This record gives sequence, structure tokens and C-alpha cells, in this order.
Amino acid sequence: MRTVRLAAGLAAAAVLMSTVAAHAQSFPDIIPLPNGWRPEGIVSGNGTEFYVGSLANGAIYKGDYRTGQGGVLVPGQTGRVTVGLSFDKRSGYLFAAGGPSGQAFVFDTRTGQEVAAYALAGPGSFVNDVIVTREAAYFTNSFQPVLYKLPLSGGGGLPDPSQVQALPLSGDWVQSLGFNANGIEATPNGKTLIVVNSGQGVLYRVNPDTGEAKRIDLGGEVVTAGDGLLLDGKTLYVMRNQLNLIAVVRLSNDYTSGQVVGGITNPAFRVPTTISEFGNALYAVNARFGVPNPGEADYDIVRVLKQ
Repeated sequence: MRTVRLAAGLAAAAVLMSTVAAHAQSFPDIIPLPNGWRPEGIVSGNGTEFYVGSLANGAIYKGDYRTGQGGVLVPGQTGRVTVGLSFDKRSGYLFAAGGPSGQAFVFDTRTGQEVAAYALAGPGSFVNDVIVTREAAYFTNSFQPVLYKLPLSGGGGLPDPSQVQALPLSGDWVQSLGFNANGIEATPNGKTLIVVNSGQGVLYRVNPDTGEAKRIDLGGEVVTAGDGLLLDGKTLYVMRNQLNLIAVVRLSNDYTSGQVVGGITNPAFRVPTTISEFGNALYAVNARFGVPNPGEADYDIVRVLKQ
């Protein structure tokens, strides 16, 4: 009987290991996007769903990490741009930064319907990225030292346009020529925002009520070309687009300091801009800035393991 039980146990273990291996292999390392898509922002949704915006016409693609399949959720419009994205699980709403239009858009991910649009800034602005907390959605402006705050109700309800706030970035914040505020993240309780200044390679923790910024001490290190951010516990992943590198930063418990402890790269990186996560993996979307004929080029998403 013992021999039979042992054999049965080994057989069950083999089946389990095979199942685990099949599960791990079921997530493709490369997920293709439509030719000419010109992606920039990516965010995870419910389950294995993800969303990617388009710089070409503002369209939004909905896909599945497990299968690598997907399709257009929000059709594009002439003159529209979608840059950074953030997803609110409470409402199922997708928040989109509108780039040079100075606008923010909100879509229902169940239908693809646009449910709101907010005029945040005028000409000469670039509304770049967004993060949703329990209290509000916050947008960066790469050309002006200001964050935009859209207060949300407890269930994720949207505000009236008159309730939108502009928070001047103050304190340690330094504004220079070119791109400044880019990627934005928030601590789990939403009490602290983290913003990267791309041109200077500096990370800031920002008060979500006042806009007061404090430089995060990286011990002399910089993260120039910093684009999308992703905070996982006390580990901050910083996408450095032109360097084809994700910087790995371990932050202190109070987010006042950090140390660059590593970097993640991949031969398939082609100027990735932003990152999302699912399980123990990061997903980097290749924007391919500078590629000839971007309206016809191929684009994709690359899966890499976290550090």
C-alpha cells in the first residue's frame, strides 16, 4: 500500500508541476499591438486585462496578458492623443492623459464609452501621465510646474469640471526647459505622490493636497529619461525610455530617500515608455520613438520579471 501511495503521490506531483509549468508558459513574453498604433501608456485592469493608448489618434486597445490577444476598445479620433493611463477598479473607469490637447478623458472599460472630458490646461501644455487614488485622479503637465487634481467620491464617482484643482508644484521642485514632470505614482494609502522629472532625472515625493514637492535623496544617482513609474511595496520601477532600461529603486519607509539597486533590460526593448504589472512580471510598452514611418511600424509589449 505504501508503494502504491508513493507512486500516486509522485504522479500527483508530476501533474501539479506540469500544470504550474503550463501556467507559467501561458503568458507570452511578447504581445503584439496593431501596426501603426504608436503606443505610450499601459495599465492593468481587472484580472488579466490591460489597456494601451495611442499617440496616433487617441484610441485605446484592450488586451489580455494570458492570451496576448485583444482589440480596439475606444476608436480613435482625428487630432486626439492618449498618453498615460490609470484604472479605477471601483468604477471600472479608465483615466487618460490627453497630451498637447491639455485635456483629460474618462472611459467606461465595459463599453468603451467616453463618460467625461476635462479641460485641464491651455496651449503650450502637455498633460502626460495620471494616477488614481481613493481620493482623486492626479495628472502631470510636462511643460508647466503644476499637477491637476480631479476629486473622486468614495465609489469613484467623477467630479463636476468646476471641482478640478490645479496644484502648483512648490518646495524643492525645479522647473527647467524641455520635459519636466512625467510619470506619477502614489503610495497605497494615497497620502504621498511620487513624480519623476525626466530632464533632470530627479524623483520627488509630492503632497497630494498642496503640491509641495520634496526631492527624494538617491545618494547622488539620477534617473534621467525617466518616464513611467510603478510602485510595488517599497520598490519603485522607473522606466528610462531612451536607455531601454527599467531602474530598480528601493525606497525608505518614509519615501524620503532611496537607492538604485539594479536595472532590468531586454533585447526586445525598443524605447519603452511605461510599465504595468501582473503577478511577478512587468510589462513594458515599446513606443519606438524615432522609428521611420511610425504610422506603419510594428509595436509590441515586452514581459520581464521583477527584481
